Amino acid sequence: MRSKLLIGGLLASVMIIPALAQSNPPASATNPAPASTVTAPRAQSDLWRASKLIGLNVYNDKNEKLGDISEILVDKSGKVEGVVIGVGGFLGMGEHNIKVDMAKLKFVDEPVRTSATTSTTTTGEASRPATTTTTRSTEKQWYPNHAVLSGASKEQLKTMPDFKYN
Repeated sequence: MRSKLLIGGLLASVMIIPALAQSNPPASATNPAPASTVTAPRAQSDLWRASKLIGLNVYNDKNEKLGDISEILVDKSGKVEGVVIGVGGFLGMGEHNIKVDMAKLKFVDEPVRTSATTSTTTTGEASRPATTTTTRSTEKQWYPNHAVLSGASKEQLKTMPDFKYN
């Protein structure tokens, strides 16, 4: 008896699901649907994904890494009031959280410029000049590469009051 009920229920659900999945009734030949073009909404080119800002590295004017963004603080109306930056520490230990106004940060799309030089030595084979190729996608990223906090040093940020979550 149970198996007959189970099989009957499965058959009924197989027949009902296609009817429920149909969102619009088919257009009849006597009443054709008006032709309209519906495009998917697109984001503006100056928007960033907030989820990608968390973890973003923050540097100073001298390209020294100060820390990274650990939280984005939003007021009740949805306006971004500031960010919490984790300064110092190693592997999450001893990190000092500070609050910085969003207006003090400058977001940059290009990678951080480094002044490090590298030298290579080879033995045996004749050395060949190394070539590097940089490719840049024309497709826009939905997040910046890093942020810059002008006029700050790691020592100054460590002396700022620690930001506490209530």
